[in-house]
Amino acid sequence: MERICFLLKVKTDRIEEYKRRHQDVWPDMLQALRETGWHNYSLFLRDDGLLVGYFETPDLQAALDGMAAREVNRRWQAEMAPFFEGLGDRRPDEGFLRLEQVFYLA
Repeated sequence: MERICFLLKVKTDRIEEYKRRHQDVWPDMLQALRETGWHNYSLFLRDDGLLVGYFETPDLQAALDGMAAREVNRRWQAEMAPFFEGLGDRRPDEGFLRLEQVFYLA
């Protein structure tokens, strides 16, 4: 499994709504994530909007491609894009900054 950690920046005036949206993620979105290889997926949010994401996957590119092909993901990404800073015309799942793993304690 690859361990993937990434950063995004949530707009500070949208933080509370962002949290609410993630308390009720669409069931078909959750199913799509599971089916395309996203495991142990977590999001952590600092009070200034720094978002840290983590997930495990057997193949990152396959997981990204699998979600990109799902209609539910296109709808979710379109709804979530306005919550983030610095994406330009990219979707959140295309615009995150992946962090390099430098240590792992098994």
